[in-house]
Amino acid sequence: MADDNTNNEEVEITPGTPEFEKMVFKLNNEVNAENLGILNYGGNELQEIQPGVYSQPAYVEDNFNLFFVITQLIEDDWLIAFSTATIENGSDITDLSEPLPTGKGLNMLGEVSPEDANNLLQYFSTLADAKRGEWRLLE
Repeated sequence: MADDNTNNEEVEITPGTPEFEKMVFKLNNEVNAENLGILNYGGNELQEIQPGVYSQPAYVEDNFNLFFVITQLIEDDWLIAFSTATIENGSDITDLSEPLPTGKGLNMLGEVSPEDANNLLQYFSTLADAKRGEWRLLE
C-alpha cells in the first residue's frame, strides 16, 4: 500500500496541461451535515440537490459558470468535481452538466479567469494540507 502512495506523490501534474484534465480531488471522508461547512467556498454554502449530491457555485459570470458537485462518483470515493449550469432569468439554475473531472474544470476556468482558477487551486491545497482530501489521477 505504501508503494501506491509513493507513486501518486511522485507524479507532478501541472494545472493547465492536458494531463491535469484527468485529475480528480478525492475527499478523505464522506460528506455529511457535520462536515459540510468546511467545504464551503467563496461565501457560498453547499446545498444537497438530490440525495448524496451536493453543489455550490464556484464561479458565475455571464459568459461562463462552474459549480462544485460533490458526490460518490467512483466506488465509495467522495469526489469534488465540477459542472457547468444553464442559468435562466439571471439566477434560476435549470440544468447542471455531467460532472467534469476536477482538473478539467480548473483548466476551463483558467482559460476564462486565471486569477479565479488560482484561488480554487489554493482552496484545494488548503483541503489537502488539512488532510481532508488529495489529488488523484484518473486511470
